[in-house]
Amino acid sequence: MMDKKRYMFHNILLLIGASLVVLILYFEILQLEGSNQKLTEEVSLIRAQMHRNDKSSLSSPIIGGGAGGGSLVEVPNVILDERKDLVVIYNRVPKTGSTSFINVAYDLCRQNSYHVLHINVTANMHVLSLANQVKFAFNVSKWDAIKPALYHGHIAFVDFAKFGIKSHPVWINLIRRPLDRLVSYYYFLRFGDDYRPYLVRRKHGDKMSFDDCVQKKQADCHPDNMWLQVPFFCGHSASCWEPGNKWALEEAKRNLINQYLLVGVTEEMEDFIRMLEVTLPSFFKGAVKHYLNSKKSHLRRTVQKTVPSSGTVKIIQESKVWQMEQELYDFALAQFHFMRRRTLGQSATNRSTQATTERPQQFMYEKIRPK
Repeated sequence: MMDKKRYMFHNILLLIGASLVVLILYFEILQLEGSNQKLTEEVSLIRAQMHRNDKSSLSSPIIGGGAGGGSLVEVPNVILDERKDLVVIYNRVPKTGSTSFINVAYDLCRQNSYHVLHINVTANMHVLSLANQVKFAFNVSKWDAIKPALYHGHIAFVDFAKFGIKSHPVWINLIRRPLDRLVSYYYFLRFGDDYRPYLVRRKHGDKMSFDDCVQKKQADCHPDNMWLQVPFFCGHSASCWEPGNKWALEEAKRNLINQYLLVGVTEEMEDFIRMLEVTLPSFFKGAVKHYLNSKKSHLRRTVQKTVPSSGTVKIIQESKVWQMEQELYDFALAQFHFMRRRTLGQSATNRSTQATTERPQQFMYEKIRPK
């Protein structure tokens, strides 16, 4: 009898053990199925990310061995197509060819998917009140619906940092030989241009030449009228707008280097556009081809303009204001040439081509720890 009870108890234990094994296997299967589902989801996410990366050329492949046995990691490309918050400000100096340049931007804005906005200041004033500086800085930074955007207008540089704004715009500009700019503006006020020939300008009917104006020491040709490019780069400080102020010149130089992505020269506008096309392709893709083919490479020609005599040039060049404005121009020109040599490919020097290639160059990261 005892043997029979032991036999039955043994079978019950075996049945319970087998049931436990089945339950354990069942839960293991459920866990594996959950893991498989999670893995499937992860793979789907990875594939989606890879697809986006392929589309935007964002990748970080290991491309070789570095010094000391480390690996070199290629720098990821910027996802230009996804830079929806990019803001560019072109605080254009009058009579520097700005109409020709900005019309290229207007023509490209639809195909390159950005907005262009003109900053229209009352009475064409170049300096904003403090309250308007604050409003402008916050409008530009917070107006997300209009981004990416290129703003342009005849205003002096505005320092966004002093208003506590973390997101700063990208500044660009063009600069021109100061005497050429003054002469162009002098005749523009009298004869207008071919861009809007129907407008009657402020000095319409005054046929005095620039040479005669200088000889008679008239106000319209006074060297102080050249004091414009320095304050445009200097900004909104009172000293910026004092003709011949040495601090203003030095501040303009500092801002040109530290605050501006690129400052070109009117006399080499094509290369300025080429530089922008390789640096900011999300805005300027196709700009060089359009600039060369759209007959907009020189808009707004002054209707009548006489080159000043050598005697007039000598008188102007003796002025402190011309010397300081010319110093800023030479400084900007040297910086522009420096960046052009290190940025543009060989096609930039070949005026028969409409393609712009970047100078071959790479930078990579290595010796990354911990692995």
